[in-house]
Amino acid sequence: MIRLVRGEFRKLFTTKLWLWMLLGGIAMTAMFLGFTIAFDGAEGNPQPPLSTPEGQRNLFGSVSGAGVLALILGIIAVTGEFRHQTVTPTFLATPHRGRVVIGKLITYALAGIGYGAVVLAFAIGFAFVFTSARGIDLSLSADGVPEALAGVVAGIAVYTVLGVGVGALVRNQIAAIVGALVYLFVIEAFVAALPTIRDYYQYFPGGANAALTGTSQPGVELLSPWQGGLLLLAYGVVFATAGTRLAVRRDVS
Repeated sequence: MIRLVRGEFRKLFTTKLWLWMLLGGIAMTAMFLGFTIAFDGAEGNPQPPLSTPEGQRNLFGSVSGAGVLALILGIIAVTGEFRHQTVTPTFLATPHRGRVVIGKLITYALAGIGYGAVVLAFAIGFAFVFTSARGIDLSLSADGVPEALAGVVAGIAVYTVLGVGVGALVRNQIAAIVGALVYLFVIEAFVAALPTIRDYYQYFPGGANAALTGTSQPGVELLSPWQGGLLLLAYGVVFATAGTRLAVRRDVS
């Protein structure tokens, strides 16, 4: 298994895709934080002030939005093998297909942790610079903020694993990526916004991730952080298991 994980890391760093995804995550984080800080205290803004622990949890929790790029990275890890027809020699080198997929899951879980840590480190530096300019004191030890920081990294890692699972299930790269983006930005947003079904949002991956990071959303009830973390982890395990089983059983040609 160690050999497989090393091989997957070599594949990951062979191209610059990981770097572009990381830079994209940093850019997305800067945009999220910039808007949050710029509109803090503005009239009509329903978000809590950044001077409160709740506001600071929301500020850092928004970093988890960069997880969408980690999800795409995980999808491409599998679908790229089929798109470029490298999956056959990969499975020939390691005939036990399940071990190949498990190797990818381990590799990209670790990559997701690294991705989340780097993006979060950037977010902390960015937030301190721009909140200080506005006279706002941030604290990384305020109520729930350390848990929110840990939740961001954990959530991004799980989203990367989800991506590997989705890629193994769908195989078609364009369909998998477009489907994932439609789900995240259309379906989940629709569920969170529609009053008649809003209460169910807490059980969706996005709602579980928001709960894990301690993020509050006006009008939306969320699970407790530990419940959200377990639910999000369960989604990751289910998709990873389903993707592994399907990769073992179906034809790769």
